[in-house]
Amino acid sequence: MKAVNLMESNQSEEAVELLENYLPTADEEERHTIAELYIQWGFYQEASAILSDLLQRYPNESEIKVMLADIYIELENDEAAIDLLNDIREDDPAYAQSLIQLADLYQAQGLFEVAEQKLLTAKQYEPNEVIIDFALGELLFSIGAYRKAITYYEKIAPKTKEVANVSINDRLGEAHAASGEYELALSFFQDVESEHPDSLFKYGLTAYQADRKDIAIKAWEQVVEIDAYYHTVYYQLANAYDEEGMPKEAYKTAMNGLKIDEFNKELYFLAGSLAHQLNDDAGSEKWVREAIALDPDYKEAVLFLIEQFKATQKFSEIVDLIVEIKEMGADDPLYEWELARAYNEIESYDNALNHYREAYNRLNQDSDFLKEYGYFLTEEGRTAEAISVFDAYLIMQPLDAEIEDFLGRLKQSKDNG
Repeated sequence: MKAVNLMESNQSEEAVELLENYLPTADEEERHTIAELYIQWGFYQEASAILSDLLQRYPNESEIKVMLADIYIELENDEAAIDLLNDIREDDPAYAQSLIQLADLYQAQGLFEVAEQKLLTAKQYEPNEVIIDFALGELLFSIGAYRKAITYYEKIAPKTKEVANVSINDRLGEAHAASGEYELALSFFQDVESEHPDSLFKYGLTAYQADRKDIAIKAWEQVVEIDAYYHTVYYQLANAYDEEGMPKEAYKTAMNGLKIDEFNKELYFLAGSLAHQLNDDAGSEKWVREAIALDPDYKEAVLFLIEQFKATQKFSEIVDLIVEIKEMGADDPLYEWELARAYNEIESYDNALNHYREAYNRLNQDSDFLKEYGYFLTEEGRTAEAISVFDAYLIMQPLDAEIEDFLGRLKQSKDNG
């Protein structure tokens, strides 16, 4: 008790020293108590030494084995823990407990089938033990076997609402949602009497997947009220507002989210898209550029900005943008194609040709590209190359009579020339 008082007064060194000095004269029950205190305080090596000594004297004492196995797990010595737990006999009262611990260890090692077998064996010994059903549910849930997990969670639900601070209805909702049963999942989330942001966020996600955006929006609005720093909610809520035809609310939500989560490229891009809807082209460009600054190869954002520049005939800006992102490692044949188009618009034909050729290396199976490239080559007076490209195009699009006629005239003029 003196050691406990010292520890509570933040005099940990004195507390441990006191117990170490007392150990040689302590009886076995006291040594066991000292080991328990060491475990409680996180002095696992010291506790391990005491319990190992006690186990030598009492080799069949399962309680010591279970305690020592717990310590080995804490010290990340899983093999030693497994050896100890496997040493507990079937007729021992601690046998089912040892199987549960073994299952935990095997699960941590990725041996899921072995873990499941251990738990199923434990269930034969303790068929009504909630913790075993919970462990089976959690194991199966973790590996994506949601339907099997549901059967175990359903056994727990009538007995208790929560195990190890995990809501059973919450898990049933998640498992049904992951199985695509969104309406059913929603009914479980509605039963979760929780003001916890995680539960409300998942409730909103399930409602959204069940096409109940009204419920999703209310749930996510609640999340923001409870915890304004729950950053993952802002993108979902802004997106839901947008889909419900509420772009102003969506934009405001995205802006609030960016104050908290300033490295979220998807949120920047959504903000840019929403600003465009609200006819704020300067804001739109600003936010989309922020998204691209975070990820120069964010293809969706890059192509969106290119379309914006096309609409306002800012072809030089397209060139600057693509050259800049390519220097930063971005790579996509569509960038080469867009660069070729932009150079063509600003009448930099040699550059346009170079980038059309670069794009051709990877887009030679894209009929739209081949058609455009063929016309470009024709305008540049490169008739032989154009004929080759149109021939390839017609293999893919044999019913395009317009190109067939155009190609016929092209070949005729080449022959005549």
